[in-house]
Amino acid sequence: AMEAPVQRRRARYKSPGGPPWRETYRRRCMERLRSSRAKLLDRYRQAGDGACGAAPGALLVQEVMEQEWQELRDSLPGLRGEEPMEQVLEDPDELAVLEEIQQELILQEQLVIEEYERSLRFDEECLNAMLEGLDAADRVICPVCRKNNLTVKAHLVCCQCGLYISTQDMTEGKLQSLLESTLTEHSQRCLHSPEFTVTSGMEEEASLLMSCPV
Repeated sequence: AMEAPVQRRRARYKSPGGPPWRETYRRRCMERLRSSRAKLLDRYRQAGDGACGAAPGALLVQEVMEQEWQELRDSLPGLRGEEPMEQVLEDPDELAVLEEIQQELILQEQLVIEEYERSLRFDEECLNAMLEGLDAADRVICPVCRKNNLTVKAHLVCCQCGLYISTQDMTEGKLQSLLESTLTEHSQRCLHSPEFTVTSGMEEEASLLMSCPV
């Protein structure tokens, strides 16, 4: 008689589609992981080079799974007050379900990290391309459109893209030095590539403004 509840319990988890809490738990874990993107990337940055050699899913997946399990256990009548995650891991059928969800979360976590790394590489390439353009003799690439060469005169700097700024005693060498030093200073504090725009107030002349999305 004592074995009957256990048999019914195991039969419930062997039903088609797995245990009844499976999809709810999976969906909530995925949502929590997506909403924790900033937290995940912050941990990845803190881990530095060591993150590449870390065990898969070691950054946030386990924490997400444990938090969602606690909330799910309290919200579903069949799990209330029983079956903590440690006990579930003892059942082979439930273990398989959790491992499947864990692998899916690990994959999602790695995709987020790979996307972040691609973004960093793109920003670095843009910065390097801009610096290489500045290094070219007698040529200064427009920092706004990043395509055309600037026309630099003593009292004017302009570009085909529409950039038009009044200056005083400006030369290609002086402008190149100003842009290069500003870009280098920013790159020492931030991994992202800055953006340049032309801005002016009601009574002010046009100015070149460098800003960073981060």
